Amino acid sequence: MTPRLGFLGVGWIGRDRMKAVADSGLADVAVVADASPDAAAEAAGEVGAAVGTADDVLGGGLDGVVIATPSALHAEQAIRALDNGMAVFCQKPLGRTAAECADVVEAARRADRLLGVDLSYRHLAATQALREQLPSLGDVYAADLVFHNAYGPDKPWFRDPALSGGGCVIDLGIHLVDLALWLLDAPKVDAVTSRLYAGGRPLDGRTDVVEDYAVARIDLATGGVLTLACSWNLPAGQEAQIGATFYGTGGAVSLANVGGSFYDFRADRHDGTTRTTLVEPPDAWGGRAAVEWTRRLAAGDRFDAAAEELVDVARVLDGVYGR
Repeated sequence: MTPRLGFLGVGWIGRDRMKAVADSGLADVAVVADASPDAAAEAAGEVGAAVGTADDVLGGGLDGVVIATPSALHAEQAIRALDNGMAVFCQKPLGRTAAECADVVEAARRADRLLGVDLSYRHLAATQALREQLPSLGDVYAADLVFHNAYGPDKPWFRDPALSGGGCVIDLGIHLVDLALWLLDAPKVDAVTSRLYAGGRPLDGRTDVVEDYAVARIDLATGGVLTLACSWNLPAGQEAQIGATFYGTGGAVSLANVGGSFYDFRADRHDGTTRTTLVEPPDAWGGRAAVEWTRRLAAGDRFDAAAEELVDVARVLDGVYGR
């Protein structure tokens, strides 16, 4: 079948994902809605879709919904769409807490509908190269992961804890946690410790502001350990520093952004003092997660128990936040 989709929220990410799906030819973009009528009309005009309201998109009658609204709305909107019989692809985070994420996953299970989240870094060619190499590393006992953004979010709701669920960790760190757990085949997490900062000062339990710098340690039941750091507005000397290195008893593999880019990544294998390049740019990966979800929807896929991994990631984030 050719699914009919609604897009709710067409800021730059929502619009980018809409264009990727439309260009794939795998689905028809039927309805577009946004809090800004002008943005909705402009986006709809690009793909020949109707302009509607959130009720039009979420109320049923479509095969799937793509949600790219502020984080506080994700769980409620996803559950409504699922309860109305539609598959859902949602921007991260799926929910502000593990409890919200679990509610959405249960709604997808109950409705037997496909649920996807835009954890887009899984779909880099560099990440796929790491996934292929990991079995040859022996016992993977450590990983170091970073995501430093020299800029910060441009919308005020990102810095409101009630609306966002957190700061740089839930915005950027979520990708690091997801990558590590996904690449390592969902190991059990034994413990999470962290230190969060805002404006250079430790938060020390404050809940009225969000963090702009964070470090965390995640202890795995395998005996392995993950260390991660992420930030907004860090004086990084470049636009972004993004990377992940996995160390095993038989070697290491890494992915890293190139030249401070948000979009260009390379992957390497490390053996002693030798480095072998596995993947280099270019790689047009931005809309791949949305297109893959659309492909699965068109193929008739329904609920996938792998969605439980979304809750596992959210539990680690809850641990980072101490909640």
